[in-house]
Amino acid sequence: MKNTIAVLALSSFFVFTACKKNEVKNDQVKAETKTPQTFTTDSVTINDSIKISDSLTLKYTSKLLLFPTIQDKKLLDSIYFNNKGIKDYSKEGLKAYLEQEKNNYYNSIKNDSKDWMSGMTYSQQWYTSSAMNLKSNSNDYLHIEYVGSAYEGGAHDNYGFSERVFDLKDNKKVELKDITSMPKEKLEALLMKNINTIHSGTTGSEGEIKNSEMLLVEVIPATNNFYFDDKNLYFHYSPYEIAAFAAGDIVIPISWEELKGTLNPKFKERMKIK
Repeated sequence: MKNTIAVLALSSFFVFTACKKNEVKNDQVKAETKTPQTFTTDSVTINDSIKISDSLTLKYTSKLLLFPTIQDKKLLDSIYFNNKGIKDYSKEGLKAYLEQEKNNYYNSIKNDSKDWMSGMTYSQQWYTSSAMNLKSNSNDYLHIEYVGSAYEGGAHDNYGFSERVFDLKDNKKVELKDITSMPKEKLEALLMKNINTIHSGTTGSEGEIKNSEMLLVEVIPATNNFYFDDKNLYFHYSPYEIAAFAAGDIVIPISWEELKGTLNPKFKERMKIK
């Protein structure tokens, strides 16, 4: 009888121990299962100025977006394509990079101005400004607009835009071939056809001047400077790229209907294009 009780007690011990081990194992699995991180953004900004003479003040402004949840280095390299010197994509790393860029800008103007500074007869403020702007994040397509402008003497300042869309599922920059197979020549014909779809906002003595009236090119190139939404594919052109400075920047849309039959099936399904 004692032996029977001992055997039963020992069996119960092993069952209890096995249950405990399974509970620990299950707890470990739960702990190792990470909840997907919610996409978040932050930014780092520098806004500074320095007076290098009685006649000249320099201003430096720059904003970089920060993406704490993006870990793919190749994707980050593509997102910060304008900032080749960045080696650390943390907030501290981006701050250090912008501080260095600011100092480089100040020093370059100081060094270049030694020969002509004495000839500056009136006070001026020169500047350089750049910014990354988050325009949209839909269907795991991240659209960032890069804006840059500067003035270093002359009749007017200069500015430009660069549009980029990133595929957060495949960790890459979206290319035209990922959207449409339409030949380049046909895309360019559509761009010329739609040049006046979005009004220029430029006026003359006889009212608004059309974008087509300020063109400097015979063919509008289908560039990689594009973005899209649920209705259109848009191509963005900076001043002087295809038209006179007075035209400003020009955005030309091409509708999904116009691209019908050439859309990448995967892209079409993901964007829910009918």
